[in-house]
Amino acid sequence: MIKLGVPSKGRLMEKTFQWFAERGITMEKVEDREYAGRVSGIDGVEMVLLSAGEIPRELAAGRIHLGVTGSDLVREKLAGWDSRVEELARMGFGHADLVIAVPNFWVDVETLDDLDAAAAAFRRRHGHRLRIATKYHRLMREYLRGHGVADYQLVDSQGATEGTVRNETAEAIADITSTGETLRANHLKTLSDGPVHASQATLFRAVDAPWDDAAQATLADLRGRLGV
Repeated sequence: MIKLGVPSKGRLMEKTFQWFAERGITMEKVEDREYAGRVSGIDGVEMVLLSAGEIPRELAAGRIHLGVTGSDLVREKLAGWDSRVEELARMGFGHADLVIAVPNFWVDVETLDDLDAAAAAFRRRHGHRLRIATKYHRLMREYLRGHGVADYQLVDSQGATEGTVRNETAEAIADITSTGETLRANHLKTLSDGPVHASQATLFRAVDAPWDDAAQATLADLRGRLGV
């Protein structure tokens, strides 16, 4: 029996059920048990309902064999993620971009190079580093380091990240956006270099799960049915 972690509520759960149903595998919640579900159309697969944020941890620990979650969450929560999980399928929904955004009135800041220059000038003027509010510390550190941006500090934001600039708890932000409407409403603009990461719902395989012969056979059957 292999365990498949699926988001436990909301559109991610509904779209996951729909994606599998289109490939001949039916999933449903068990109404009297909040985190239990049924899978039909294939033998040897047990569905485990978890929050999308828990699924990367359970994959890394090998407590589930497969999991559906955002690619941003896997990259943020798992150091060395590509040695701990394998991407089996990008599922085509749950799209959101992790972007860096700065105030509209920063007319000279359009690119990462501009941000780097602005951060250096900010530190000279104010005596401390430019603050970027985000929930995505690992992704941002790796991205900014890779692009040579220095003189910044990441500040944690677990609430309305877009409001931190207006509230003067940060000078810039890095956050997930689908349409950009909330950024525009808060008088923020994204850098022109493109997103830090273009996220979508993805089916992952846990490298360290117990892949005995029966589990491997079930996985092969599942991959054949899903076409992945």
